Amino acid sequence: MITGWENFFEAEVGASAALAGLIFVGVSINITRIISIPRLPARAIQALAILLAILVVSLLLLVPGQSISVVGLEILIIGFVVWGANFRIDIRNYKLTGKQYRKSYIWNVLLDQLATILYIVSGIATIFFGAVGIYLLVPATILSFLKAMIDAWVLLVEINR
Repeated sequence: MITGWENFFEAEVGASAALAGLIFVGVSINITRIISIPRLPARAIQALAILLAILVVSLLLLVPGQSISVVGLEILIIGFVVWGANFRIDIRNYKLTGKQYRKSYIWNVLLDQLATILYIVSGIATIFFGAVGIYLLVPATILSFLKAMIDAWVLLVEINR
């Protein structure tokens, strides 16, 4: 456990789990409509993946007695997995997006990529520079929550417009 960060990671666990539940509700309420739009099922998976990254990183960082290099490696691995999955989905969804909407969709891709890349950078910084790398998880989780909330809004509200 990283001393002094316990409350932060406990809050992250609760918030990410609650928002993941909201995504599941949104998907279950609008499942027919979501399935009818080719890029929306993948967008729901992205939202869940980014929330799962917050959840798993936070849970792992609450485990006591880990060395800082192990913590950095855990963050790095989770960051790479989530970034890789989301990168593939972003490319696929970009191709499925109509040309007239691609410019606005780029903002979604940039937010998603920035949030997930910050986990990778945090993991690398933690491995090489110590606990100071953990501070990069703050913007990573803020951007991750922002991205997940935007996706939740699309899955719950925008889809019905």
